[in-house]
Amino acid sequence: MKSRRGPHVPIGHNAPKELRQEIEAKLCQVQKIHFEPRLLSLDDDRLKHREQSGSHNFLYRMKALDAIRDTDLPFRELGGTPTAVTGKRLRTWLLQLRKSQCMFQNSLSSLIDKVLDGYNKARHGAEAFGEAEFLKYQEALTELASVVKSRSSSSTPSQHHHSAAKDLIGTSEPMSSSSSSPTQTTYLTSSMQQRSKRPRHFLELKNFKDNYNTLDSSF
Repeated sequence: MKSRRGPHVPIGHNAPKELRQEIEAKLCQVQKIHFEPRLLSLDDDRLKHREQSGSHNFLYRMKALDAIRDTDLPFRELGGTPTAVTGKRLRTWLLQLRKSQCMFQNSLSSLIDKVLDGYNKARHGAEAFGEAEFLKYQEALTELASVVKSRSSSSTPSQHHHSAAKDLIGTSEPMSSSSSSPTQTTYLTSSMQQRSKRPRHFLELKNFKDNYNTLDSSF
């Protein structure tokens, strides 16, 4: 809609500047919308009569994609809701989990590989994806979701304590830095020097006055 080959009249033409900026901001938000509908409902007729049909591999492929939103995966970490977690976002998140050695051990990396392999076969693979492949993929996905949930729940208290410690450190640092700032140190030094100079000026003035009185009396 924002391209030059779009409408003959530019969007927001003759509109106030604030309204035109709001329209452009809304249009930029459109490309960030991600939604993937559920492929199979629980009462789908194709699931009931799949025994009669010749090949029903496509049903298991759709069930494999729907199984993602039925698990307890942390959809907030995936950057959205259960309706928008499949596709590139899910693969990127799984690859990041596999590279994260602090959270997952090598034994669990194979579990992530099973989920990735099953997902790629179900969505993009040309080979057969039947009931056996689906059950293997679903088992790995459920196990991975339970592990991620248990690890995230166990690490939550330590994260809270760490953030609280950072807050305490953050509140104490400005006080220490402000107390020893160069500007304040310079100001204190100059004020102390002025205070130390005052008695000397007073003594010099007193000596000058005494000398003047002595000279005046001699004349």
